Amino acid sequence: MWSNSKTMFFLCAILFSISMTSQSVIGKWKTIDDNTGEAKSIVEIYKDNDGKYYGKILELMNKAEEDKLCTECDGEDYNKPVKGMVIIKALSKDGEEYSGGTITDPKNGKVYRCKIWVDEDDPQRLNVRGYIAFLFRTQQWIKV
Repeated sequence: MWSNSKTMFFLCAILFSISMTSQSVIGKWKTIDDNTGEAKSIVEIYKDNDGKYYGKILELMNKAEEDKLCTECDGEDYNKPVKGMVIIKALSKDGEEYSGGTITDPKNGKVYRCKIWVDEDDPQRLNVRGYIAFLFRTQQWIKV
């Protein structure tokens, strides 16, 4: 039989290992406007049947933009409603990061290579980085 101290040690070890495992990017995240610092939208990140990760705009915070179309987008996203648009496409998990896919900025229709990861200091924040060549911009989204 285990003593109380061994049981307590075992439980602490399990809790520590659980806290050290990576946080999931799956879920709802609030996007923040780079210029104003105001919340812009709610994006839901999900995993499809092929193991790829996607992000869809569920809600726009500015209700005046609810019916806005992506007139600057190309291809299948051209003239589609921004609300409901899949802006993160085909990311693959690579260790603690998710990369290899794209992110679309529905404001200007530009598509960037994308990498996302949960902030190691604050698991309620998601780092979202878009790349063009060696230039990049990183935003922090907040868990909803």
